[in-house]
Amino acid sequence: MSGNEGISAGNDIVWGAAAIAKVINRTPRQTYGLLETGALPAKKIGGQWAASKQKLLSFFAEAA
Repeated sequence: MSGNEGISAGNDIVWGAAAIAKVINRTPRQTYGLLETGALPAKKIGGQWAASKQKLLSFFAEAA
């Protein structure tokens, strides 16, 4: 894969905690904790975390 591992082509869905961590500039461990507590706008689908890249960026822009 290219540098966009975990990001679906044609849309902005980010798959997996590690890929989400890259988007939000956090470690995978920090991100997993945020995902498990419901602090991030994401859902677990088939055992894997998924989130909209745009929603993640908006979430942090609003917090700032």
